[in-house]
Amino acid sequence: MELGINAVWTMLGAILVLFMQCGFIMLEAGSTRMKNAGHIAGKTIFTIGIVSMVFWAVGYAFIFGSQGNPFIGWGDYFGFSSMAIPEGSIVAPTVNFMFQLAFATISMSVAFGGFAERAKLSAYLIFAIVFSAIIYPVIAHWIWGGGWLAKHGDQDFAGSTVVHLTGAVAAMAATMLLGPRLGKYNKNGKPNNIMGHNQVFTTLGVMLLWVGWFGFNAGSTIAAGDGSFFGFIAINTQLGAAAGAVSALLISWMVTGKADISVMLNGALAGLVAITASCAFVESWAAIVIGLIAGIVVFLSMRLFERLRMDDPIYAMSAHGMAGVWGTLANGFFATPELAAKVGVGKAGLFYGGGFEQLGVQALGVIVCAAFTFVVSYLVLYLMKVTIGIRVTEEEETIGLDLSEHGAYGYPEQMKELAHTSSQGHSA
Repeated sequence: MELGINAVWTMLGAILVLFMQCGFIMLEAGSTRMKNAGHIAGKTIFTIGIVSMVFWAVGYAFIFGSQGNPFIGWGDYFGFSSMAIPEGSIVAPTVNFMFQLAFATISMSVAFGGFAERAKLSAYLIFAIVFSAIIYPVIAHWIWGGGWLAKHGDQDFAGSTVVHLTGAVAAMAATMLLGPRLGKYNKNGKPNNIMGHNQVFTTLGVMLLWVGWFGFNAGSTIAAGDGSFFGFIAINTQLGAAAGAVSALLISWMVTGKADISVMLNGALAGLVAITASCAFVESWAAIVIGLIAGIVVFLSMRLFERLRMDDPIYAMSAHGMAGVWGTLANGFFATPELAAKVGVGKAGLFYGGGFEQLGVQALGVIVCAAFTFVVSYLVLYLMKVTIGIRVTEEEETIGLDLSEHGAYGYPEQMKELAHTSSQGHSA
């Protein structure tokens, strides 16, 4: 009975997390221009397909393989030889596979935010294979698969580091190598505001992500239990997101004189990302503080990266990267001894008598995971850049990736407009 209930609960979490891809499609498409919307939607499904097959073949094994070492899992490749449930398991391995696969696809979608509106489809294909076979599994093994950071007590309950920081740092490497979109910066180096074509899509995308995040955080309990613990995690998740949205809107209003909706939406995401590591380790008042600070962090980092000429169309480096760093470090301050003991990972934070030990472990995790992800991502993308190329031509970028990469616009209205313009040209 217990195994059955846990299986249903975990599978529900997996479905919610996979459903978050609908949110990513709407968020990224709405935040970019209409001429690229079909490409963005299509490449998301394409890369989920790649990640699913690669994760089944080797990715899951590199995280949880039974013959692994502190640095990488090993053995148990190509799915599962049987549906048997090992003694002592709290959920069937097949169900856990689906849950972990959903997480891997989310990290991949975060990474591809840095590719938006200018990367070749071939770049997505090759990098998706490398990311889901090597980059993500190694980080996940270190923290979740019994690796060396797990042995140090690194607290990352649902993936502020494993999922979000990993994806964001890969996005940073791509952003640096691809360079800014055409027209993003003027001759004086000042950024132009390239508006997304549909803010309602973006808002709906964030709301879909917000709902799916309960599968992300609360679902990570794996065991359903009496419901009180995952209910507590859900409350912390809601409060962190709410505080992030409010603080981001307020700070943008105070600094710029306008209540920027896009900043508020990224503040909600930053609150969700930040509370992801700490949702099971902190009290609810601390979840609000973590979310409030995340909203400020995302606002400041969005402005900083733009000034550094790092063109990140969906602000993955800010909402997922900087917020992921803050959320991971937050455990070093706010983790309570009771909740750390309940989860069975790490120790209490600085504000609960734990000293700087847990904060040091959290900082170590952030540094080494970010460094590994950046080095491998940059190396792979650089090799691709100097061989096959990773960016479309200026002409292709100008007409849009819908037409240049797929031969049709995502919006039929654009195709009609193109045909009308072409006919006028022939008449002339």
